[in-house]
Amino acid sequence: MAAAFGTSGLRGPATDFTGRVCMAYVTAFLERCGEASGRTAYVGADLRDSSPRISGQCLAAIKAAGWTPVWAGNVPTPALAAYAMARSAPAIMITGSHIPETYNGIKFYRPDGEFLKDDEAPVRVRAEAILAEGRDVAAIEPGAPLADVAGSYVRRYVDAFGPDALAGLRIGIDLHSAVGRDLTAGIFEGLGASCHAFRRVEHFIAVDTEALDPDDIARARKIISDEKLDAVVSTDGDGDRPLVIDETGRQINGDVLGVLTSRLIGTKTVVTPLSSTSAIEQSGWFETVARTRIGSPYVVAAMASATLHPVAGFEANGGFLLGDDVVLAKGTLTALPTRDAILPAVASLVLARKEGLTLSALAATLPPRFMKADRVKDVAADKARIFLGEIEMSRTFRRNFDARVADPIEISTLDGVRMAFANGDTVHFRQSGNAPEMRIYVETGSVEATDTLLGELIEKLQSAF
Repeated sequence: MAAAFGTSGLRGPATDFTGRVCMAYVTAFLERCGEASGRTAYVGADLRDSSPRISGQCLAAIKAAGWTPVWAGNVPTPALAAYAMARSAPAIMITGSHIPETYNGIKFYRPDGEFLKDDEAPVRVRAEAILAEGRDVAAIEPGAPLADVAGSYVRRYVDAFGPDALAGLRIGIDLHSAVGRDLTAGIFEGLGASCHAFRRVEHFIAVDTEALDPDDIARARKIISDEKLDAVVSTDGDGDRPLVIDETGRQINGDVLGVLTSRLIGTKTVVTPLSSTSAIEQSGWFETVARTRIGSPYVVAAMASATLHPVAGFEANGGFLLGDDVVLAKGTLTALPTRDAILPAVASLVLARKEGLTLSALAATLPPRFMKADRVKDVAADKARIFLGEIEMSRTFRRNFDARVADPIEISTLDGVRMAFANGDTVHFRQSGNAPEMRIYVETGSVEATDTLLGELIEKLQSAF
């Protein structure tokens, strides 16, 4: 699989991000940006082994294009995006997000926000032309960060929520190899929480907040019990997807975090993909709920057309997109229309404290709908297309796969194949846009039923591939 645009950004095997590829795509991207503020572009990266090399190649490509490259360091994707957007400058994040370490990616940010689907084709065509010319670059050593992106990100939340927002709470911080691990701890401590940090590792771990390793849950549950914690908080590798585990040791799904965050900040319009729980509509908390395909560019595009404000978006992975400035307890939190992990983690705890509830009790105020996802790895795109075609068109195929999915009352092909059933359950199959994986999303009326159905369907998917 060569480097190509996926659900969000350019993704592929790390070895595919050569000097020539970085030169071509970075040059094409900067041309797409036009004459941005000062012709300055910011670059950040996650902690993958391949990220320093790719970062150096992108810095060199920016310089070769006649722009000024600014190295932001190893910072979360939303931290880099917020800093660059505030300066009307483009940004480039080197990250493979939650996919395996052997892969990596380049995520582009225009001076005015996310790189959208409409940007992909022109940049790809131009990049292919530059590749044909044979241009190449030698990597620049990134060195020390040249901008205080990290400090700006911490101040963003402490200044808006205030230093006592989480006073009295004991929060565990699962550090692992998340690029913003120390910033996460700094933010929660800055908000008044007492933090217990654990599991700092030096090798990269691909943490997928939608398909969490059971060992991660078991570890967090034990630490919550041993340390008497109110929650455990973490993120994926590049800090744009939250992980929140409540005081009982159960993960709060990302879309639930999104609903709670939207409620706290007074959102009127919610934009979210098909994979998010139907409890959003059933809650009655929002005036408008718009559904999209999976991927933050689709969410951003739909947010731009909203007529009722404030508008916010989120995905089932928990990444929260803030479309408008909002006034909070101590200050204004400025708009950040790209996936962010910190806001939903903080906001859910602030709301629980405000309501005098535990996190688990707060989550239980939502209608009882439970969505969970899993994946089968190493699924070739051609095989995935055949499977999705059969599951959509053939009742016989569905019945042979699993009798419970034989007779949906509705089938949507907006993104993969999503089937709704008479009992209210949904089953959604889609090929990942970022990695060769088949994903499945299951929603039912109870945690146990969701876990059971998802587990049994995953076994059948594994057999099918």
